[in-house]
Amino acid sequence: MPRGFSLLELLLILTLAGILAGLAYPRAVDTLDRATVERATRELVVAHRRARMNAVVESRIGLLYVSGDSVVLKMVIGSDTATRWRSPGPAALGVSLSGPTRPLRFLPTGVTFGASNATFVLSKGGWSRRVVVSRWGRLRVQ
Repeated sequence: MPRGFSLLELLLILTLAGILAGLAYPRAVDTLDRATVERATRELVVAHRRARMNAVVESRIGLLYVSGDSVVLKMVIGSDTATRWRSPGPAALGVSLSGPTRPLRFLPTGVTFGASNATFVLSKGGWSRRVVVSRWGRLRVQ
């Protein structure tokens, strides 16, 4: 008895595997885009909370700069600033960011002040999330 597969059987199996992979690929990419946007959103929320806590702990004014390339926390010391924390921005994950370029300012009490209300939109593929920062420093993710 011969063992193995004929060329026709192998072609049929490869064709079916290709069709199944072609059907599954768009859904996998969509799921990956969604997870990436969620991760970038969480990182932005964590950066905001970190800035607020640093302002309270150090009893200084904190400045949170959010851009596509980086997220930077600086503390005001006299007339100068010192960088306390820096991380890559959403662009490092392939997520686009739109929103204000001005820093979010935190008082030593942890409350934001000045023009610190903002809306950031993070998007990739067909997915997007909005992070809304209120005047009082509250966050809402939509």
